Amino acid sequence: MEKGQIDRRDFLKLGTGLAGSLIIAGGLSRYAIAADNAPIGTWPAGASGDSVFIGMAVPRTGTYAAQGEDELKGWQLAIEHLNSGHPLIKKISPKTKKGVLGKTVKYGVSDSAAKPNLAVQAAQRFISEDKAILITGATSSAVAVALNKVAQREHVLYVTGISGSNDTTGKDCVRYGFRQCFYGEMAANALGPVLIKAYGKNRKMAFMTPDYTYGHTTTKSMNDYLSEKGGWKMVTNQVSPLGAPDFSSYLTNIANSGAEILINVNWGHDAVLSTQQAKQFGLLPRMKLAFPYQIPFLAKEVGPEITKDVYAATDFWWTLADKYPLAKMFVQEFQKKYGYRPEWTAENGYMSIAMWADAVENAGTFYPPDVIKSFEAGRTLQSMVGEVHMRAADHQMVRPVIIVKGKAPKAMKNNEDFWEVTEVVPGEPLLQKPDAFGCVLGSYT
Repeated sequence: MEKGQIDRRDFLKLGTGLAGSLIIAGGLSRYAIAADNAPIGTWPAGASGDSVFIGMAVPRTGTYAAQGEDELKGWQLAIEHLNSGHPLIKKISPKTKKGVLGKTVKYGVSDSAAKPNLAVQAAQRFISEDKAILITGATSSAVAVALNKVAQREHVLYVTGISGSNDTTGKDCVRYGFRQCFYGEMAANALGPVLIKAYGKNRKMAFMTPDYTYGHTTTKSMNDYLSEKGGWKMVTNQVSPLGAPDFSSYLTNIANSGAEILINVNWGHDAVLSTQQAKQFGLLPRMKLAFPYQIPFLAKEVGPEITKDVYAATDFWWTLADKYPLAKMFVQEFQKKYGYRPEWTAENGYMSIAMWADAVENAGTFYPPDVIKSFEAGRTLQSMVGEVHMRAADHQMVRPVIIVKGKAPKAMKNNEDFWEVTEVVPGEPLLQKPDAFGCVLGSYT
């Protein structure tokens, strides 16, 4: 059992039926009847005791496992900080004291292996057996889209964790789902100008694209921006399945395409393998390389000799501790607990839990429609990258995108100093109009 995970036998003692949820400590639960609301989702049962439960579906095996484990550490640290009333969590959620609305936060973890069916099964178990008041987890946008649907159907709140597809808060948006990280369109609008400035106009580009919603929407956004603003031409788009063991056929096609720049949209271990093999095939450094997403642990695994001078967009990099006080606190706390500086997957996980806590504290209840409306109020939150807020129309966090450039080995100040932050791009101008990608939020009840 994960540390902090509720024992199912203990949970049963809390009373999962309506009667058990209404009568506690010799009185009536204010969450059940104070606002005279009918039960919905796991409420009020999931908030009737002295603790609440979060269900986490995260890849711990498969091609996204390393990133999933880092994200999980971010969630775990956030929950530890909530339960102890740590100063960092209070900077993001000022009304937090200890726990959330005074209740201890417990959690369960299930390995999704980045597969939507496994994530959905895990979420359903957390909801039915543990009365989860919140579910989280993605890393794969296919998982995020699937869990969006579960959340809306079951009326249980969902914060995505990592999801880079335009669709997550686009055509697949839901009233019960929220995303704080950046995504394909934001990446394109932030990184595109940098690439055009660095490499000029009218260049030939090749894409490597994972065959699911994140890959397709991110490639489209990058291609649309670079072709429209820079006159760049896509000469080939090599689409591969998740977890492909060998990229040689795709790289051969790229080598024969005449491309000058390789834009690798792959993620996780797929990004590592495809980049390593691009080097073996002689495509690098003959071609310039760019990543719409700075994949956590990529530089460490492929080596800074390959990532030097490579541009990427990212959610967070640990040297932002020099610029933002909360980033400094987070990096210090994370490194103290886990022995390494956090990647942006961990920062994303921490922030997802923290913003949920802030929404609940300001709602004054776990009643889902009220928590949703609290999210939608658009309060300015402090974060590891400065001030952010939630956009009510599509439940997308308005936040900056960080541009990084790979350091040469001789420029690294320590063994984790892989990237230099070159720009912090304000978020508002990077977002499309809320309905541009087909977002129609569902009902509250």
